[in-house]
Amino acid sequence: MRSLITGVNGQLGYDIVRHLNLLGEKDYMALDIADMDITNREQVMEVIKKYKPDVIFHCAAWTAVDRAEDEEEMCTKVNVEGTKNIADASIEVGAKLVYMSTDYVFDGTKEGMYTEEDQPNPQSVYGKTKFLGEEEVRRNPKHFITRISWVFGINGNNFIKTMLKLSENHDELSVVADQIGSPTYTYDLAKLLIDMSETEKYGTYNVTNEEFCSWAEFAEYVLKDTDTKINHVTTEEYGKDKKQAYRPKNSRLDKTKLGDNFYRLPTWQDATDRYKKELVKVRKK
Repeated sequence: MRSLITGVNGQLGYDIVRHLNLLGEKDYMALDIADMDITNREQVMEVIKKYKPDVIFHCAAWTAVDRAEDEEEMCTKVNVEGTKNIADASIEVGAKLVYMSTDYVFDGTKEGMYTEEDQPNPQSVYGKTKFLGEEEVRRNPKHFITRISWVFGINGNNFIKTMLKLSENHDELSVVADQIGSPTYTYDLAKLLIDMSETEKYGTYNVTNEEFCSWAEFAEYVLKDTDTKINHVTTEEYGKDKKQAYRPKNSRLDKTKLGDNFYRLPTWQDATDRYKKELVKVRKK
């Protein structure tokens, strides 16, 4: 399989390349904005038509959720127009298209778990642009849309790294306790996406590590070996002095469809433990 990866300098793009290397795959093109600006339609068409990939892993995205509220035009340009360009090019060359979406396509008011059939109702600029991106991707019949949440990986900033850093000089930290979801380890996700891309089981899938927690519970698990105390606060209490985008309170995604067609990922606790060990190894190098 000839693969093209956008957003290679992000957490997920980095791990997809890592897994391709582990599999001994040599025929891939890994790009970031300096190599191909997804908002530049001519450039996207030129690069993809020349390389003719069998599959495109579209990881490049605007992910600054709060900033998106003030920079809607730029967020839309990247997440919607950029994705349209990638989708058009994938159709042109007959490539499969793997697209990362988000729990933010839902408003988080449902009582139970969200399935792939639930009607999206995004309440933030980021969520709206990612959903519009989904719609662009669906024009390619050979698509995989994966809705992921609370992402962490070795190459980039994330919640775990932030908590560990803050714990170095804070005895107490206040963390939101009324948003419930599942963390997603990009190392686990990347392997699954590559396995997915080798099939024709197209469609939309909820994909996160197993089990649910609040951000506060996630923080407590990350810092279980430290003396830092986690204070559980509400979204409103945490955001009272900040300008924040809307965040869904319930981000519990049902992964039955994923299990029926592929396999479910390890628990978020197991993923967190492995990730922390990897961080230690990286720091020792």
